Amino acid sequence: MKRSNLDLWVRKTEGLPVLDRAAVEALQLAGLNALLERERARGGFYSGLPGGLASLSDLASLPFTTQADLAARGSGMVLVSQSEILRVLTETSGTTGPAKRVFYTPGDCENTVSFFAAGLSELVFPGSRTMVCMPFSGPYGLGELISAAVESLGASPIKTGVGKSCGELSDILRRERPDTYVGMPAPLLAMLKVCGRGTLRRALVSGDACSLSVEQGVEARLGTRLFPHYGSRETVFGGAVTCPAHEGMHLRENHMIAEIVDEEGNVLPRGEYGELVITTIGMAAMPLIRYRTGDYTRIFKEPCPCKSPLLRIDRVTRKGPGAEILKLDEALFGLDGLVDFHAKYAGSAVEILALTLAEPAQAEIEAAARRALPEVEVRVTARKCTRSDRPLYPGKRSLENAEAL
Repeated sequence: MKRSNLDLWVRKTEGLPVLDRAAVEALQLAGLNALLERERARGGFYSGLPGGLASLSDLASLPFTTQADLAARGSGMVLVSQSEILRVLTETSGTTGPAKRVFYTPGDCENTVSFFAAGLSELVFPGSRTMVCMPFSGPYGLGELISAAVESLGASPIKTGVGKSCGELSDILRRERPDTYVGMPAPLLAMLKVCGRGTLRRALVSGDACSLSVEQGVEARLGTRLFPHYGSRETVFGGAVTCPAHEGMHLRENHMIAEIVDEEGNVLPRGEYGELVITTIGMAAMPLIRYRTGDYTRIFKEPCPCKSPLLRIDRVTRKGPGAEILKLDEALFGLDGLVDFHAKYAGSAVEILALTLAEPAQAEIEAAARRALPEVEVRVTARKCTRSDRPLYPGKRSLENAEAL
């Protein structure tokens, strides 16, 4: 099996003659110490940290950065002048608290385009046509960065965006004849169920958690393996991507150090599940040190069949209220006739609106939902999907009003 294309990208980007585990960790330690020096000189949020560490294991002695820190004191984490800031992304929490703001330089965005191109090169080829079903929000938005990566590979991006109706997607598939899809997982499965695969043969999914039932449903309809990707605003959208072995996602380790911790913050050994913590040593504008992502996964302890020395993370999930929607995704998207659903709390009950391919099998959907959430009352309303229907979630899927429980 050939090695991940990410290996060649890391070697070229970092000027390494050989890429092995020792080279990766030496690169990370040098990057971490350079970052700590910058932080002390800047005198900002992280100025109280030591100016350097003797080994990567010493990273565990540093305090965590939380999402609350990022929201309340994010401006103190910026290491460049305002004139060097290219883009600011704001994410609200849905509460009255302060919003998280993440800052990027042109170099941060260019590094992400380069990383995207390395990952996409496993499934996007010169002359191919890629359906980009991600938000297009202006220069250096996510859709724009993906499209730039596609173009750098000699392929053509079809800038579809998000929120298109079933009819619009069907027309795009017929008119543009894409062979590759990049977008969120659940909308891809819904599109394949309603519109058929057309000329689509390959897909990379990101932007939301992907349940096993969604992954299996997509692969059965495409006839090829899916390429999951993990990214977040804090990683400038690019964090880890699948190789042709399809056994986890290789981390972007030249720009990021990953740890897995338990609920008390203790670092867990490879192979154990916990919360993903990242230190973004390769980010210029707003590097984060030991940032608790709120995402749950594990780092594989076994080497990848592709022989890459880059560590891999497993499927990313959520805990707490965010886990409930994943339970429903797993249970409901495995039903062949279900296209999409939206779930919300109404008092202590969960109300589900489901779109189906044929006449609504409301009892079947309700039974599956009750098995997924046996501790709550479930009410289902189902109707047949039409050409005018759009995805029931514009972005990440969630069980709304979970705090009402």
